[in-house]
Amino acid sequence: MARIENHKYTIEQAFRECFYIIPDFQREYVWTEKEVLQLLNDINEQIDGNRTREYFIGTVLVSPVEAQKQHFEVIDGQQRLTTLFLVLCALKQWFQKEPQAQSIGTLISTSYTTAEGDTQDSLKLEPRYENAGEVMQRIVALSTDPEATRAGIQAAGIKSFGSLENLVNAYGTIWNYLKDNYQDLKALKKYWGYLANSVVFIQISTDVSSALKIFETINERGVGLNPMDLLKNLLFTQVKKDDFTKLKAEWEKVTKPLALAGEKPLRFLRYFLMASYKIDSAQKDGVLREDEIYDWFVKKENEALCNYKADPFTFVRKIIRAVEHYVNFGKGLGNDGKASVAIANLAQLTGGAFSLHNVLLLAASSFPPALFNHLVVQLESYLFYNIFTKTQSKEVERLFSIWADDLRAIAATTDAAAQRTKFNDFLTNRLQAGLNAKEVELADALKRYHFYSMQQYRTRYLLRKLAQHVDMAFKGLKEPGSLDEYKGFEIEHILPNNPEAMLRADFKEKNKDRDYELEKLRLGNLTLLEKPLNIIAGNDFFALKKAKYLECSSYLTRSLVRLAEGGQNTSISRINAKLAAFEEWTAASIDKRQELLTALAKEIWSITPMDG
Repeated sequence: MARIENHKYTIEQAFRECFYIIPDFQREYVWTEKEVLQLLNDINEQIDGNRTREYFIGTVLVSPVEAQKQHFEVIDGQQRLTTLFLVLCALKQWFQKEPQAQSIGTLISTSYTTAEGDTQDSLKLEPRYENAGEVMQRIVALSTDPEATRAGIQAAGIKSFGSLENLVNAYGTIWNYLKDNYQDLKALKKYWGYLANSVVFIQISTDVSSALKIFETINERGVGLNPMDLLKNLLFTQVKKDDFTKLKAEWEKVTKPLALAGEKPLRFLRYFLMASYKIDSAQKDGVLREDEIYDWFVKKENEALCNYKADPFTFVRKIIRAVEHYVNFGKGLGNDGKASVAIANLAQLTGGAFSLHNVLLLAASSFPPALFNHLVVQLESYLFYNIFTKTQSKEVERLFSIWADDLRAIAATTDAAAQRTKFNDFLTNRLQAGLNAKEVELADALKRYHFYSMQQYRTRYLLRKLAQHVDMAFKGLKEPGSLDEYKGFEIEHILPNNPEAMLRADFKEKNKDRDYELEKLRLGNLTLLEKPLNIIAGNDFFALKKAKYLECSSYLTRSLVRLAEGGQNTSISRINAKLAAFEEWTAASIDKRQELLTALAKEIWSITPMDG
């Protein structure tokens, strides 16, 4: 086998010293928002911890390119490297006019001298599959916000689909993440300082045939310690040798379900500890960070708290029960192991990218099922307020770690009446208080909401909940069912997304002070329509689409054209009072409908105490 070299790189060192090429035989960029946010959140969680401790993100396997010094073809690790390169692109844009923009710019693209003595300009990461290189070049050259970037790529005639669309979406996810979590220059500089200097990986370099063999071996056998192995080893030191086989069998009940579900063991362990014990962290904020977990375990007071030294098997079985719940929650099951509409609806809001709510779900996992399901519904409302106002996840995490203590105390209450009283107090003092604090901010966010304000799955979630609420009110129903009944619907732009010139001119004539491109994206201009109807409705004038709207099974869409006859003081008349039908569709119509939907949202996402 050829010579193998390895080097530990920080992010800044790697992109300063290396040029990475993603060969066309490599798998394309497949990361979705979930994977991108997991990487960003993993890094973000470390920043307030021990900043002198490096955060290791794995191994990257490369092969040197002949005749091009410091150029490497990436064999394994391109998803992480591509994502980190896009982070650099987003950071450069956010550091406009600051010294950091220039230094980050040299990590994105630079000039070098070829073997022939020519000067070559090159991106520090170049994907060579499909048109990915062109997409990446445009992202770098435009250096702007996600919407303008997407428009610029389309204007250049590059059709983004599949992996190319994933690149554009990833850039948007990263750009918005930085916007939402690092709102001032000081915080952004702190983030960049940690990313540049403390986030590290091991780069293994050898010829391509040897690299592919190493890649195969790594995937067959695995490398290094699993993050939970340190805890496993700690537990093994507490049992007699004769019990090793028994403990190993029990431990597999922890690791195998997590692996099969694609869950990160260390994330689960962090959530389990915050859900199960009062956390006295170094920062005194109740949050346990990944690099603090093992240190937390070996402290004498926590050893006693967990009792793993005196009774390791009981402790492991506690973890096993938590794993069962954790995996079930991810499958849409409640704490009784049965399908839960509340959990499924919560998943449509969080989308798998946000998972902090598992701290509270684990803390409440021993609740009676009715109490647990009621908590999930209320938690959905609380998270809606925080997600749609783009509250920083660290703020939510600190609160959830503290609230987990409250939920454990409620779970430990044996008298049913007293338990319900404490539970309702929790809803009022914790969740309702949180909604009250965010009420004005949410109303403002919804009044300004448009198609690109949030990820598309969250816009679909918002419209599905609005449609469901109106349909329930129309039919006089009290208990919401699954949102899955709206999965066959598409988002319809009432002012068409791609209008004919005549329609655009007509709008401009009737709404001289309004921009068509902005108005078509607003929440008030969006509704749900079954896919077949949406195809037929196409890009026509509102007057020509009315007939198709009336065929829609969702009353929220039908009501755009006509309010149903409902008599006096009936479920129909009551919901009609909160809706409006429109003769024509103008900017004023969009204004009015946006106000109506904002008012409906306040009804939907609210906190309701548990009855009786």
